[in-house]
Amino acid sequence: MCRNIRPLFNFEPPASRNEMHDAALQFVRKISGYTHPSKANEAAFNDAVDDIERVVKRLLKELETDAPKRDREVVAAKARERAKLRYGRVDA
Repeated sequence: MCRNIRPLFNFEPPASRNEMHDAALQFVRKISGYTHPSKANEAAFNDAVDDIERVVKRLLKELETDAPKRDREVVAAKARERAKLRYGRVDA
């Protein structure tokens, strides 16, 4: 499940709200063991996603680096190439 969480720091353009939300959602899914919570747990699940999303946003805002910004397309192309070498044909 967590393999879908990708680094979000130091990219150009910066991580979007959707990317931060998706990472928070994946994290809460992994920790809770729920893909979709029951009605009884839905509020706690959604509150946790919102809290983690806020923390991720703050973290990305406060982190500092002297490294140049990474290009999302270049990083994605490298990942596709690694996957092709590892698994054979990869449809993207």
